[in-house]
Amino acid sequence: MKNAPQATPNEEDIEERLLAVAALIDEFEGYAQNRQQGAHAARIALLADALAIKLQLAAHDRFALRQAALVHDIGEMVMNREYTKASWILHPDERFDMQRHAVIGEQEAAKRGLGRAVQLLVRWHHEWWNGAGYPDALEREQIPLAARILRAADTFAALTSERSYRPAFSVADAKKYLTEWAGIEFDPRVVKMFLTLEEREK
Repeated sequence: MKNAPQATPNEEDIEERLLAVAALIDEFEGYAQNRQQGAHAARIALLADALAIKLQLAAHDRFALRQAALVHDIGEMVMNREYTKASWILHPDERFDMQRHAVIGEQEAAKRGLGRAVQLLVRWHHEWWNGAGYPDALEREQIPLAARILRAADTFAALTSERSYRPAFSVADAKKYLTEWAGIEFDPRVVKMFLTLEEREK
């Protein structure tokens, strides 16, 4: 990725390849590319990397995080369910089925030769700080810091993107959401650091 610092030529090649996959996932999920924000998954990767720098993640952990951010919802595309972009409240059976995308995404990441760290971040990107997430109901520090970062970055990017069934949240409202759910869905430390990001980093 162009804005991801300290990437080696090989890492850049991998990320460029994953950007093409990410574009397909974005299209499937119904994310229209915003000229100002850029592609949805790429934006998540940049947000996550900016947070990772502030939280002093090692270079190899940042590389895995950026890869995972680009393909975190690949399981949804593989499942190819009609209700992925549904404007209605999902039936409990649909919701339970949709939760499988994290595990299917982990498997798909493995098929594509991505490292185990990337696979696990894809698996755990819906884990909640309080243990109410899925698929493994991990909580607090059981969830790797990179996965906690991805949870916050993914949520912020999704909220501030226009969808077919709702308008985009303002940056202020999205920040408020993260703040209100800190300690429940999100790691409070990650949210606190997220709020310090410069506007250009969002």
